Amino acid sequence: TLPTPPAPAIGSVDTVVREAAERAAIEKLMWEYVAAADSLDAEAYAATFTPDGAFLQTKGRDALKGMINGMRTNMGTRSAGMHHTMSNMNIEFLSPTRARVYYYWQTVFGGPAGAATPPRVAAVGRGMDDVVKTNGKWLIQNRNVSYKHPTL
Repeated sequence: TLPTPPAPAIGSVDTVVREAAERAAIEKLMWEYVAAADSLDAEAYAATFTPDGAFLQTKGRDALKGMINGMRTNMGTRSAGMHHTMSNMNIEFLSPTRARVYYYWQTVFGGPAGAATPPRVAAVGRGMDDVVKTNGKWLIQNRNVSYKHPTL
């Protein structure tokens, strides 16, 4: 049996509205992240992270760009049908400028329905990202796609 998450604390209307706007901004950040990853756009990918941001052991924007450029070199044309998805996203606010994003993820390769190459799930997992709001913009500080939930 999966644990039941605690009921959200209902704060003032201002807090609820502010958090709704911040959730939308964080969800947009995650969309920008997967779009950059799928297109292997190293500049856009690194821009979703803080300057010292990390994807597992890869730290800093220059290293993150190198990671994506290495994928482009290694994958070549095989990257054209790459799709990352994040689902069941839950955003936990730690402060007005810090949040933690929990989610399931999967990487799928292949074309659309009816394409010659059927979709193939390459990898799946759970993730937990730390995001921070810097200069009015949410960015990923740490991306952990190997997260293991303590109760699951």
